Amino acid sequence: KTILEFIFSYFNLLNLKMNKLFLFLSAAFLFNAINCQNNISIKKIIEENNYSKDSFFIGATFNHFQLNSEIEELFLKEFNYLTPANSFKQTVIHPKPNVWRWERYNDFINFANENDLILRVHGPISPQASKWVKDDIRTEDELSIILDEFFIELCKKVNKESAVRWMDVVNETVLRNGEWFKEKPGNNKWENPWTQIGINDDGFPKYIVRSFEIAKEYAPNIKLVYNHNGGMEKVMWEKIMETITYLKSKGLRVDAIGWQAHLRTNSLSNEDLKYLDYLIDWAHSNNLEFHVTELNLWVKEETPNLDSIQNIQAELYKKIIDKMISKKNNGVVALNFWGIKDRKGPNKLNKNILSIYDQSLHSNPALNTIKRSLKSK
Repeated sequence: KTILEFIFSYFNLLNLKMNKLFLFLSAAFLFNAINCQNNISIKKIIEENNYSKDSFFIGATFNHFQLNSEIEELFLKEFNYLTPANSFKQTVIHPKPNVWRWERYNDFINFANENDLILRVHGPISPQASKWVKDDIRTEDELSIILDEFFIELCKKVNKESAVRWMDVVNETVLRNGEWFKEKPGNNKWENPWTQIGINDDGFPKYIVRSFEIAKEYAPNIKLVYNHNGGMEKVMWEKIMETITYLKSKGLRVDAIGWQAHLRTNSLSNEDLKYLDYLIDWAHSNNLEFHVTELNLWVKEETPNLDSIQNIQAELYKKIIDKMISKKNNGVVALNFWGIKDRKGPNKLNKNILSIYDQSLHSNPALNTIKRSLKSK
């Protein structure tokens, strides 16, 4: 080669290397930028993007045994709104007459006070009752006594706590077909034993009315939530809305409606989203807050294609958060993730339960999707 040809070849090679270096550095910068964005906490994003601290809330749930663990650290990094999992329920606190166990309650209250958290107490009169309550030999009078003993004491205690903003009063009261959820034989099934107390002359379960009577009298400082499960079954929600309207007509206080949102991979069709839109609007037009209380994804498969399932989860969570962002100026909306990390489930409907972190405590795509939606409102 001539000297001139050699010089041209050299500069072409140098240019190729520089282009590769530029592409590499650009990719590294982009990856680092995305990673930094995903590392910004939800509570920081809410603050920096001027969401109302009085009407827009995102939080999560974890268990008592996860206090003083990496799960606690992840929670405190991301959130300032907590719903303790199951530690405030009758089956834990007052499982049978003359037995009271307040240790878990006290630990979570102390944790909330130490870290300046907002609490929603999840200790409703619900199917999550003790085996003593579910025993077939229980009478209406015995059930009424244990309901009063437990719920009056719980309301009196939480009413004194400045960290507690909400409490679930009842939970899982109606089946998907619109019928009242009732008792079943034995004491080891998913059932609602409280319905045995009776139906009043207006056609509503006495235990629901009594629970809100107690909450109104003994927890005047706390906002009261009517929590429920299922999907977007119209006949079911019509029964819930009818019940809330009835309670308010009797002078009782209901401050919020809660939807658990244990999603399936085929949840939230266009029709479902339209009905969710209607449900939130109905809540706000009736001076009720709207809460998504237990968001996670239930997967039936034992060993699912994780990448595919995580993408579906991210799409579903985006539908939820976008809907709530769109309603934030109409009334209070709140979102709570049920659990911090993925886990195995207890039955055929949820052999795997996906949350916002995987089992190695790396953030799932759904969490990053939530954060992007919050920032691009």
